[in-house]
Amino acid sequence: MSRMVQCVKLGKEAEGLDRQPYPGDLGKRIFENVSKEAWKEWLAQQTILLNEHRLSPVNPEHRKFLAEEMEKFFFSGPANPPEFNIKL
Repeated sequence: MSRMVQCVKLGKEAEGLDRQPYPGDLGKRIFENVSKEAWKEWLAQQTILLNEHRLSPVNPEHRKFLAEEMEKFFFSGPANPPEFNIKL
């Protein structure tokens, strides 16, 4: 039987993650409070942030930004949407 959590993002009980997806205290909080479904939503949001802001996962400043956005996404309400620079 899979592990169930009360997902803070979805506001309901759902299947939990199989392992801690991120290091440190933030990863522990995510493991204990975030469902697989919500984690998939974060991965999609992270992809948008990486692409739109042209972030590099090897850059420490970019990793810090992503960690802050991840914490906002799950625990502080809406994360900053990417800024689109569309010229018409």
